[in-house]
Amino acid sequence: MKVLAIDDQKLVLIPLENRLKELGYEVLTETNATKGIESYESFKPDLVIVDINMPLVSGMEVVKHIRKTKNSSTPIMVLSGNTDDNMITEGFDLGINDYMKKPLSLVEVCARVKRLIGAPVMANNVITNNGVIIQQRCVGVVIPCYNEEERLLSKEFTDFIVKNSGYHLCFVNDGSKDNTLEVLNNLRKGREDFITVYDCEKNGGKAEAVRQGMLFMAKKEDLDYIGFLDADLSTDLTDFDDLVSTIENSNYKIVSGSRISRMGANITKESARKIISLTINFIIRKILKMDFKDTQCGAKIFHKDVIEISFADKFVTQWIFDVEIFRRITLHFGLKKAKEILCEQPLKRWIHADGSKLSMKDSVKIVGQLGQIAWFYRGNKKNVKKESYSSNEATSFSLNKLKKA
Repeated sequence: MKVLAIDDQKLVLIPLENRLKELGYEVLTETNATKGIESYESFKPDLVIVDINMPLVSGMEVVKHIRKTKNSSTPIMVLSGNTDDNMITEGFDLGINDYMKKPLSLVEVCARVKRLIGAPVMANNVITNNGVIIQQRCVGVVIPCYNEEERLLSKEFTDFIVKNSGYHLCFVNDGSKDNTLEVLNNLRKGREDFITVYDCEKNGGKAEAVRQGMLFMAKKEDLDYIGFLDADLSTDLTDFDDLVSTIENSNYKIVSGSRISRMGANITKESARKIISLTINFIIRKILKMDFKDTQCGAKIFHKDVIEISFADKFVTQWIFDVEIFRRITLHFGLKKAKEILCEQPLKRWIHADGSKLSMKDSVKIVGQLGQIAWFYRGNKKNVKKESYSSNEATSFSLNKLKKA
């Protein structure tokens, strides 16, 4: 029994394809509607699963081709994030058999497939990925790594991508001196569709590692949002997913985690670090002219259309590049608009991890770096664009091509 699945986001198709194959179906997937129509002719499926919102040629054109051009009664299931009533009505008027709105359970999708065309005789009824949700958005997450061989929480990352479809993790090895690269490559094996390892020859600091990772992930066409997260998971992946939900269901362009102590949240910091953080945040609010409570949390998610604005140019500072990002957004959009598209969301959990690379001495240096930012980003955005970054070229580092496991 053959199933043709068409969706422009490969990360959505992979778990669906795997589960249907487990159930005994022969599955063909396409990420392009035009190729999907061509495959319909040659593959001759028993069922077509199609998304509506695809570039160039929409899923509705696929439906029209099957029902009107080919005058075929092949069952069609629409799997889409489009909730427009007129679109849904048009789909049923054209003769679709089912319309499922993302996000939804993979188990439910498979149950409806069985209802439409039955189950293969040799079906495998053992559910190996129960609880997986088919999302309507795809997310890239950049995770900078420097000497993380001993403390990289590999299982937490792999368990998350199994349960949460639509995520692609990009681990950036920032010139580690231990066996971090080997650990990352082993982590990627067998998960190449969901994990990328981006290797840097030399250590250039977290700011540049994040910047390079973000720009690399922005080239992936099927990603809607891209963010970054600390490798030690001081902010866990569940909290990060909450940030994604916020940006997905709002008009915000950037959602930044915030380690604000409050009832019901588990936020822990060293006392000395907490004091200096308060001082630094006060200075930051004066520079940004925004009432940020915490700019430095290592969990942020960005709409894809502000990646170039935020990360195209190298950062002036090593540790507080987050402040530079917000300053760039302010200069590009203006203060009023920036306040409308930036969101600071309190986290439910943040734990200070042992072995943090940022020492108290580094924290004191940050005050001086804030002065650098205030000076460098003075004036309007045109002046900033003309500024030279040549003084920092000596500290730049070269990047290898993407390393395949």
